[in-house]
Amino acid sequence: MSVAQAPPGAARRRLPAMRRRAGGRGEARFALALLAPAVLVVFGVVLYPVARTFVVSLFDVDSPLPGAYPFVGVKNYTRAFHDPGFYTVVGHTLYFTVVSTAAELVLGIAVALLLNAPLRARWFWRSLVVLPWALPTIVNGALWRWIYNGQYGALNGLLATLHISDTPHQWLGSPFLALNMVIVADVWKNTSIVVFFILAGLQTISSDLYEAARLDGAGAWAAFRRVTLPLLAPSIAVVLILRTIEAFKVFDIIYVMTGGGPASGTQTVAFYTYLQAFSNQLFGYGSALAYLIVLAVFALAMMYLRILRQGQMAGIE
Repeated sequence: MSVAQAPPGAARRRLPAMRRRAGGRGEARFALALLAPAVLVVFGVVLYPVARTFVVSLFDVDSPLPGAYPFVGVKNYTRAFHDPGFYTVVGHTLYFTVVSTAAELVLGIAVALLLNAPLRARWFWRSLVVLPWALPTIVNGALWRWIYNGQYGALNGLLATLHISDTPHQWLGSPFLALNMVIVADVWKNTSIVVFFILAGLQTISSDLYEAARLDGAGAWAAFRRVTLPLLAPSIAVVLILRTIEAFKVFDIIYVMTGGGPASGTQTVAFYTYLQAFSNQLFGYGSALAYLIVLAVFALAMMYLRILRQGQMAGIE
């Protein structure tokens, strides 16, 4: 029976349902209209460059100008694994990632525990901790470059004032020392974000658990090891994922502080990719290196997420 043949009461009952369906379609179209600008921006800023970079990585592109370039397939990718310079910068990157992430995690946990204690004017100290992280990375790099200056840097001045060393040191003058000095600058800036992640995790731990641990005879270290650390595992995992990824693709602070020197001692994978693509104009090879960085970051993220899931399953069991 059609709507026209239906009894008047049945037709009246169907009208609200039809209006709801029409309204739902209208809301869906309105939602798509609102999302369209964001989708276009994401496609233009993210998806298209990613796809274009992959296409360029398959060709021997040696000029920023459009033209006909020979197709080389995966040759640019295999070239990286036969490049001694690539393995050198991978070693620098792994050292930078492991040392900076470990230092930030240890310092972040220590500072978070201190800020979680019943301090006077605790709000002031928490506000103070966020300042290094709020500083732009370029400004942070320039700041530490002046601090490390061998002639009139603040670090040499401090050592002389404390009568520790009157000899001016060239803190960015040797490759390994310069790499460690860059790590110090990175740790100073990014420990703040670790502090706030860990502090948020500490806020969720009930004080009853520490009271029960004290009744069981556990001291401060035992309570930290048996209560605090296990319950902070999700926060620590998130921090490790974020900071490892950011440290692995570090570029800007090295560009500002050392320019990859001295003697290429502070070059990381991201900086090496920049040099190959824009200084040497090997755009195909640089694009392949960029994709290798993406694959490495993706593998690190999956590894951390797997560890996090296993830890959560162990906690449930």
